[in-house]
Amino acid sequence: GAYIACTQYKMGDNEPYLYKSKDYGQTWTIIISGIPNDYFTRVVRADPKQAGLLYAGTERGMFVSFDDGASWKPFQMNLPIVPVTDAVIKDDNLIVATQGRSFWMIDDLTVLHQLSEEVASKPFHLFKPMDAYRIAGPRFRRRGGGGGASLLYGTNKPGGAVVYYYMKEAPAKGTKVKMEVFDPKGELVKEYKQKPKAGLNMFNWNMMYDNAEGFEGLIMWAGTLRGPMAPPGTYTVKLHVGDEVVEETFKLLRDPRYPSTDADLQAQFDFLIKVRDKVTETHRAIKDIRAAREQMDQLMDRIKGVDEYKDVKKAGKELMEKMTEIEETLYQTKNQSGQDPLNFPIRLNNKLAALTGVAGSGAWAPTAQAEAVRSELTKQIDGQLEKLDKLMSNDLPDFNNLVKQKSVDAIIIKKKKDDKATEPDTSSEDNH
Repeated sequence: GAYIACTQYKMGDNEPYLYKSKDYGQTWTIIISGIPNDYFTRVVRADPKQAGLLYAGTERGMFVSFDDGASWKPFQMNLPIVPVTDAVIKDDNLIVATQGRSFWMIDDLTVLHQLSEEVASKPFHLFKPMDAYRIAGPRFRRRGGGGGASLLYGTNKPGGAVVYYYMKEAPAKGTKVKMEVFDPKGELVKEYKQKPKAGLNMFNWNMMYDNAEGFEGLIMWAGTLRGPMAPPGTYTVKLHVGDEVVEETFKLLRDPRYPSTDADLQAQFDFLIKVRDKVTETHRAIKDIRAAREQMDQLMDRIKGVDEYKDVKKAGKELMEKMTEIEETLYQTKNQSGQDPLNFPIRLNNKLAALTGVAGSGAWAPTAQAEAVRSELTKQIDGQLEKLDKLMSNDLPDFNNLVKQKSVDAIIIKKKKDDKATEPDTSSEDNH
């Protein structure tokens, strides 16, 4: 079909004039039902992907038709009441020009493409998401989109994948709702709790994998716990509402501004995941050492000054000295503030974590030098973790057995030094 918008406001006629033709322009039918009779029309566009879906710009805002112009509904959303002078559809986005309010855009028309009476009658529905671009800014700190609310300018579409789902009614109390994201291999990336409302809901996945694990008081220099951005591929989202589940797929697309291939980005991801997981393993080892030290300190405090437990104290001290040596090789324990690494050299965990920033900048495969550094640092860390594993598997059980053999009491009341006995004062004036 063909569509045309006409105006006669310059002749004092403010009525809307929209027409369609199904016979290559030989005859035309007026299609204005639902548009007020003083909203004269400036533009009409047909959605290229959805037959019968039309958008009209009038002197007082936007209208939409789902039935090829048989009826129109306001399509204003957060657009101010303003003359819409032109419109274009590009990459499933609707962009409109206005008189006095600059350009406005609806980021995702695919939700409208999928609307139907069947969808509206369902208790809930998950829309197929648009494919999303991996927009990698400097060190992944900026990923496109974002921007706060302002009276002076609009808010950009959020970076990452945007998933819409519809709830006919808000879930009953106690009904758990969650969204899961699965990678191209079908492995769970992450799950997110949802608190949906009745109507259309939006879930925004930032494309990032979980961070490395840290510990309380962790201080690093030029190192980060940040997880990597998901590589290109086809991902699956699953919406769970109580015991019911629905799923859809979407693609993550590489940033076309980079010459990198999908294979390059997969190599970058594999590298960063190896770094993340080894940093996590390192930090868990440090937490294990600190947990052992805390319990050891409690034990030593209880048996302090009790001569019969000398063997236990000696063995405990030797065990913790070995663990502390490993801890100090893995982490700079002197760091107490963010500037301390200027005075105290960073250790293995920080050196490895720094590779996340180096290899995670931009969208490139890791260099041979980065891989050489990662391999060498991992080798050194693994050597320390192997030592710790032997301590935990051999020395620690031996120490626990010693404690049992010595029958260390669960509760020890320490003896205090006896003060000199004090006789009652008999020098009162009553004694003569």
